Amino acid sequence: MRLFERSREANTLAKAFDACSAGIGQFVIITGGPGSGKSELVHDTLKTVGEVGATVLLATASPARTEQPLSVFRQLLRDAEVSCATLEQLASTHPGWYQEDGGGTGVIEERDWPNVDSERAVARAAEEATAALIELSAERPLVIAVDDAHLMDDDSLAAMLSLLHRIRKKRILVLCVSWEQSGVRGPVVHRQLIRQPHERVRIAPLTEDGVAALLGRHAGGPVPRETSDAYHRATGGNPMLVHALLDDSARFGSEPGEPVASSAYRQAVLTCLGSTSPAHTRIGAAIAVLGDFASARTVALVSGDSPTTVLETVSVLNSSGLLSDYGFRHPAAAEAVLNELPENDLARINTDAAQLLYQSGAPERDVAARLLAADEVVQPWGPKVLRGAADLALGADNVRESMSYLRLALRDRTDEHDRHRLLAALGRAAWRVNPAAAEASLAQLRRAVFDGCLDADDAATVLRYMLWQGEDSDQVAIAIGALSSPVASDRDNQSIAEVEFIRQWFYGVPGVRRPGGPDESDGTASDHCDGGPAANGEVGLAGLSPKLAQLIAGASDEVVASVVQSLQGLQLDRMKPELVAMSLLAIAHTDRGGTAAEVCETLLAYAARRKATTWHALLTAVRAEIALLQGDLETADAKSAEALDMMHTRGWGVLIGLPLGTAVFANTALGRHDRAAELLERELPDAVFRTVFGVQYLRARGHHYLATDRAFAGLSDFETCGRLLRDANAELHKGIPWRADLAEANLRIGRTKTAREWAEAQVEVGGSRPSSRARGVALRLLAQMSRPNVRTSLLHEAIDLLRASGDRRELAVAFSDLSATHYELGDYARARLVARHAAQVSATGPVEAAVGSRLVALEHLGLPEEPGAAMLLTDAECRVAGLAALGYSNREISRRIHVTMSTVEQHLTRVYRKLKVASRADLPSKMLEHRIPTLSDHFASGETAAPAV
Repeated sequence: MRLFERSREANTLAKAFDACSAGIGQFVIITGGPGSGKSELVHDTLKTVGEVGATVLLATASPARTEQPLSVFRQLLRDAEVSCATLEQLASTHPGWYQEDGGGTGVIEERDWPNVDSERAVARAAEEATAALIELSAERPLVIAVDDAHLMDDDSLAAMLSLLHRIRKKRILVLCVSWEQSGVRGPVVHRQLIRQPHERVRIAPLTEDGVAALLGRHAGGPVPRETSDAYHRATGGNPMLVHALLDDSARFGSEPGEPVASSAYRQAVLTCLGSTSPAHTRIGAAIAVLGDFASARTVALVSGDSPTTVLETVSVLNSSGLLSDYGFRHPAAAEAVLNELPENDLARINTDAAQLLYQSGAPERDVAARLLAADEVVQPWGPKVLRGAADLALGADNVRESMSYLRLALRDRTDEHDRHRLLAALGRAAWRVNPAAAEASLAQLRRAVFDGCLDADDAATVLRYMLWQGEDSDQVAIAIGALSSPVASDRDNQSIAEVEFIRQWFYGVPGVRRPGGPDESDGTASDHCDGGPAANGEVGLAGLSPKLAQLIAGASDEVVASVVQSLQGLQLDRMKPELVAMSLLAIAHTDRGGTAAEVCETLLAYAARRKATTWHALLTAVRAEIALLQGDLETADAKSAEALDMMHTRGWGVLIGLPLGTAVFANTALGRHDRAAELLERELPDAVFRTVFGVQYLRARGHHYLATDRAFAGLSDFETCGRLLRDANAELHKGIPWRADLAEANLRIGRTKTAREWAEAQVEVGGSRPSSRARGVALRLLAQMSRPNVRTSLLHEAIDLLRASGDRRELAVAFSDLSATHYELGDYARARLVARHAAQVSATGPVEAAVGSRLVALEHLGLPEEPGAAMLLTDAECRVAGLAALGYSNREISRRIHVTMSTVEQHLTRVYRKLKVASRADLPSKMLEHRIPTLSDHFASGETAAPAV
């Protein structure tokens, strides 16, 4: 192996050999950390001197031979093939001293001298061995190398000191490879050796340049500086570790890249530690377990070693590149050390570390991590620390860590109340990333809810989960009634009221009357969400449900702004995603789809950043539904598909109907009937069809049936929706136009009278604020069943409502119907103008008009192009002219753009003059001829009409 940055050290050894060859004995001590390249340097030197005729002898001391008399000299003599009669006699008379393992090494546990004669025999053998080695130098230079010299047995050390005293005028070079700090016996041996005249060679770790040169040699050319620096940081310049990282990283590419620590690196770490004393491994394990809390004091307390031993060991491990101060340079090094420990030893170290950190006031998560590693709950403080650490981990978005702490805390708990609280916390943590995983914990608490054994927050968690999974709504209602109490705290009643709110939304059922509440309560959600913490100034989720109730009861700008503010101030840890979804959809159904989409996008980014999979999936489904309400079919399709991919059906529970229904709606409207049919093949839990999500799914399926000429199947689905919603809470679900669905299906199969009745019923749906979208769709259907002269006024009203709702797709369909009506009445210019509006406002491309390609053909008759003509009219005149061309009367224009009748008449007078129009009937053709922008053009580009002209 080629050596890097060792030329100075090699020159020192070469000079020592030259002096030795000249008859001046030399003694060189070579020091450095494990893996630093000491042995490689010595072997390279031995090879060089051997090639020029020197006699080379090599021995290695080890902890296993420290009780073997003269073990080092016995190896040297065997290497020289020189016998020593006394030493061989000792081996034959005391076989327990030298139990050969086939490799010339002996292993004994304890030195037990039989008698004084044996001691004298060892002394005589040492003298003979020394003399034999000196005699070898008479013929040619002798180079003796002892690796790990700090581990020499006492007799070998004595013999070595004797030899060193006699080589000053001999051709002998002695090389001792050692450490300056080396554990239990090392300092004693080292101090004896350094008292002798010697040359010192210290092997330092490679510098950044040295590591760069090594990597360049391996790659066959220079490597980027950031790469070599990364290797140096991970190894501290230890050549053995650098080579190990190269071996591991080579699996991922021929050229060195970012260092990858795997099996070779871990083995090199263990080799570095294995060549040291057992105390080093023990101390290294303590450092690995303590992590950032490692210091001389803490490591000594956990490992059981003295602070002095810890300091010496840390110095050695720093010089070896394993540590940087009191921390491992690479996490894989710490992992390798801990994996080598017996399971019981590792558990003990972690337990001791946890005790020490707890007594020192360390953060709960750091203490709990050691308890988890030890798989032990230290009493009496362990459970409390684990619960606190679980909350902190969840707040830091580490759900897996939080659940691990809770499971450990649960394992040995016998107190029923404590177990209930831990199970509820475990269920909430699991719910954040996978609702199906929460089943194991929360299912154990169902009985406790009905027995009244849970506090309000935990009971609310279990009941919400029961609703999520589609369990009996009536049973949940019973529990809500039992838990609601006039003597309970506002916070507790608020938690239960939120569950009732969710129950009503999911199932569209009447509310549960609170004990002691008003006798005349109408059972709506608002009856259960008044007061509470919000009344005391608390913000966030506690203040959301009362505001949501106000929003459903009446959508003023102030109420919407209040709900938006509450949503933007939510904390994920207290977020109930069902209420958030309700709020966003309620905002969207108040003709504020843009606001709902903007807030939803903000919450989506927050949920993604917090790694809350369940929250992210549900919000993505809500975003898809908002896009559908806006007529943005491509976004609705993409977002619903994304939501469905985030969780499997069991995790979605009954809410699977939301993204699935949206996806079917979008694909049907886009004409992707095969994709819609594929989505409808998914199996759903029966419980879905008892909820509003099932209703949306059935509506989507019904419209798919209508689009694929299966009108009677569609009618059946719509009738099912009607049965489910007829007795539902109308305020919560007024945005679902199920009556209009029935009207459309009946119209398709020729039941015009029934269709008209259902459409009129949809138009007459009251409430605090009827849905503009539902009413607009119904008016459009009524127009289809009316005479052409009546149809235009109905379509104008429908267009106004659909424009207000923000549904560009439905608006485009209404414009298309209006275009067809004008064509039927023979007003071709106006028909062409309105058809152009239909194409402009559609968010997903042109909408097929009833008159089909005839309008398209008329659009290309070759009318003169006058790009500058539009500049003839002001913006105000464009708006008035556009509405007049669409057939609006002066009074209707006045009401729409909030100006007086006189102002409208003045604008029209100027328009007639500028465009040379003789009458109102000529306006549509002139608007097309001059390409005059209209109100619909502004709408299509995302602008809105100004409130004043």
